[in-house]
Amino acid sequence: MLLLIGAVIVLGSVAGGYVMHGGHLLVLNQPSEFLVIGGAAIGSLIISTPLPVIKRLLKHLGWFFKGPAGRQDYLDLLAMQYQLYRLAQQSGVMALEAHCDDPANSSVFSKYPRFLVRGTAVRFLTDSIKVIILGGVSAHDLEALMDEDLEVHEQDEMRPASTLARVSDALPGLGIVAAVLGVVITMQAIDGPPAEIGHKVAAALVGTFLGILLCYGLVGPMATNLEQRVEEESRYLICIKAGLLALYKGCAPAIAVEFARRTIPGEVRPAFDETEEYCRATRSEATAEAA
Repeated sequence: MLLLIGAVIVLGSVAGGYVMHGGHLLVLNQPSEFLVIGGAAIGSLIISTPLPVIKRLLKHLGWFFKGPAGRQDYLDLLAMQYQLYRLAQQSGVMALEAHCDDPANSSVFSKYPRFLVRGTAVRFLTDSIKVIILGGVSAHDLEALMDEDLEVHEQDEMRPASTLARVSDALPGLGIVAAVLGVVITMQAIDGPPAEIGHKVAAALVGTFLGILLCYGLVGPMATNLEQRVEEESRYLICIKAGLLALYKGCAPAIAVEFARRTIPGEVRPAFDETEEYCRATRSEATAEAA
């Protein structure tokens, strides 16, 4: 939604200022310039980018139409961790094996669809728990293992944003290419009437204008937005890491959840009392179901 609002503001401000200076919007309608710049940008993207990264980029573009993890997402994550950690405390860590083998049919995970839709988070948590179940790893080594996983994940997820940033950097140059082609066409018609020559020069300058506008007004900010979204998604995984590591070090479930809560960004972090009350409510529900 913010993408659409920002795009409207950028395009509206540029077009509005242009009209205020006496410009005619129809002059900016140059399909040939759009084709040169847009086609060249897409082609360069395909040439320079492996297919898996292109697929991931298309997936990331969907992020613009949905928000990042919010307060309720993190509340569910904390409550789910609390239930898992209580189960491990009461019945031993081996009791988590069945839940990790089939999260979709787990009596714990299935209560939290907000978590299950995050495939990366599900794999990160279940794989880390499986390592604990195997045993023979120290808390320090487990932390190093999870950090390595987080680093690889962030590097992979940052590649689409970096690719989009490189396309953005190329757009002014592609705009110059379109402008030069327009100048070539203008020179071919140099003997024509002044009005015709002026129209062709204006069309050529539109190419430069479009390349710069797309670079700094749309594509560049989109790449920056994707980078920030990757960082926000990584915070979700860090929350899992902090809680699970605290449990492995011997902390009580409530304390492990508090370690996890402290890693949540301030703007969406639930309060201590809110988290405690929410976890207590889920605990009561689980007790009632067991009865």
